[in-house]
Amino acid sequence: MITDAEFQAILQDTSKRIEDDIEWRDDEDHSPAQEFRVPVMIDNEDQLHLNGWCNPFLGKLSFTLIRKGTGRIYALDLGGGHKNPDGTRIDGTHKHYWTDDARDKMAYIPDDITADVHQPTEAWQQFCKEANIRHDGSFTVPKPPRRQKDLIL
Repeated sequence: MITDAEFQAILQDTSKRIEDDIEWRDDEDHSPAQEFRVPVMIDNEDQLHLNGWCNPFLGKLSFTLIRKGTGRIYALDLGGGHKNPDGTRIDGTHKHYWTDDARDKMAYIPDDITADVHQPTEAWQQFCKEANIRHDGSFTVPKPPRRQKDLIL
């Protein structure tokens, strides 16, 4: 577990970097979604990685920062909605952040993300900028999902 202060220090740490290329692969659960997972290097002792998930059929795109031993500490979700522990409902684009009381369950509507679910490259760039993550590799756009042809009975 981490404290809110430790989360804020991780988020503000400008040494975070991703050296790998981002290459989407088919979701291992055989859904029409695509996903990726890359390590996030950081100068302190934390072990971080970042997951991406995209399902164009549902109109959802997510980037999630994971800390080993803690789980999700920060995320951007485009599409869908979220209900905070205090009962407030957030629809559309929102970010999850760590708090001592609610862990990763609190979300808010960001004003720094202008891209939508159909602009994954722009959303990625905006997320990395706001989360102080330098990405030195390439970013490929998720492939369009395959559609099953109509069956003739």
